[in-house]
Amino acid sequence: MSVLDVKNVTHGFGVRAILENVSFRLLKGEHVALIGANGEGKSTFLNIIIGSLMPDEGTVEWSKRVTVGYLDQHSALKSGTTIRENLRLAFDSLFNMEKEMLKLYEDMAEAVENEVNRMMDNAAEIQTILDSSGFYFIDSKIEEIANGLGLGDIGLDRNVDELSGGQRTKVLLTKLLLQNPTILLLDEPTNYLDENHIQWLTNYLQNYENAFILISHDIPFINSVCNIIYHVENCNLTRYVGNYDEFKRIYEINKQKAEKEYEKQQREIDKLEDFIARNKARVATRGMANSRMKKLDKIEILERPRDKPKPTFKFKETKAPSRFLIDAKDLVIGYDKPLTSPMNFQIERNKKIAICGVNGLGKSTLLKTLLGIIPPVSGTVEFGENVVYGYFEQEDTKNNNNTALEEVWNAYPSFTNHEVRLELARCGLTTDNITSMMKVLSGGENAKVRLCKILLKDLNFLILDEPTNHLDVEAKDELEKAIMEFKGTVLLVSHEPYFYSSFITDVWNIEDFTTKII
Repeated sequence: MSVLDVKNVTHGFGVRAILENVSFRLLKGEHVALIGANGEGKSTFLNIIIGSLMPDEGTVEWSKRVTVGYLDQHSALKSGTTIRENLRLAFDSLFNMEKEMLKLYEDMAEAVENEVNRMMDNAAEIQTILDSSGFYFIDSKIEEIANGLGLGDIGLDRNVDELSGGQRTKVLLTKLLLQNPTILLLDEPTNYLDENHIQWLTNYLQNYENAFILISHDIPFINSVCNIIYHVENCNLTRYVGNYDEFKRIYEINKQKAEKEYEKQQREIDKLEDFIARNKARVATRGMANSRMKKLDKIEILERPRDKPKPTFKFKETKAPSRFLIDAKDLVIGYDKPLTSPMNFQIERNKKIAICGVNGLGKSTLLKTLLGIIPPVSGTVEFGENVVYGYFEQEDTKNNNNTALEEVWNAYPSFTNHEVRLELARCGLTTDNITSMMKVLSGGENAKVRLCKILLKDLNFLILDEPTNHLDVEAKDELEKAIMEFKGTVLLVSHEPYFYSSFITDVWNIEDFTTKII
């Protein structure tokens, strides 16, 4: 049974085509991964099917009585409320029904007999709905899912205005799961989740009875929860049955087949054109040449298989710093209140360190404090000699109106226009990307521009805060290779052990800061 039918959808932004004559069908119970390189149109497709973006052509039709829950990276929480209050909003319709039922009981006192019977029937119907929906177990249900995603550790009575970006995402995801919609639409839900909470979400989605569509670049996660792959590439949408690994196998086979068919056709065309060129002027062979021309005209020309620009990352290195790049003494980090007890640690030259731990304990705050972006609550941070660092921040500032070209050129004004464009192209960005504003680029395209600025700098210390968020698979692989080859020191915040396990020398868990020297 189909719950969603998308027919012949076409959409673009200006002269840039995003989707061309795309059709899509979601069946009941399907667990779908929507995959593709950065900027191919995955989030655009989701926005079209939920109705927040109108396609240039085509139709989107949901089956009747379908409820759709959508989590993207721009969802908002109700300011000034607690986590628990936000989560209870998931059951607003049930609370309204309870109010209606209680009002019916109040009105019965003054109603005539016929009205009382009608009110009793309505109240009984509402009571049945509340019972079947688990209304009287809402608080235990909230705590079950909230604890699974780590909100219990934060405290359900905490004001949402005090939460980190990762914690806010957890609240939004928890609220969405509590709503239990018929269809889940999840846009990169693991970006701000810790490893253990990703595992909880994996188990939840594996047992999810309804259908969902997931956008993610987290391959182990996709392999664990999805049984259908839709691949967005070159404005087209192609369906594959199986997980990501099976998609990759079939995709490579089809790609090689298409390349061989293209090459075979090109050889045939070359032969025909050569025969025509040699024989059309001779009277004796002109008839055969004309026959070949007709054959050539009837050939449906195959398009050469196109590869998207692949990023090439290589960090530049400068002379080595002193033995210890950073020396922190009695360091306490935080904002209005301390997040840690006093910490004492040193960062030694050529170490590659991953910082992990539950969101909200101060991983990003620690990086910003070490760099002097925010002051410490107490204690000191001293840099060694000849330390030159590059810092990748977790997210770009909102409403960045610079184009990608301007963003890099402002940082390196001595470069020519051609040189800036060349460096951005090396990072896997197209001409359209390069002339687009940072705020309208996809998350992955935006991240590649910000990485480009670091790649152009001579440095000996890399500080990276969740650099793989939003990056597609090829960009992640290239970044892993670049960090592995970098001969300097690395301080990395990441929730993806499979990304950093190949190059890391030390793992620091910020949860252990009170008992273990970081």
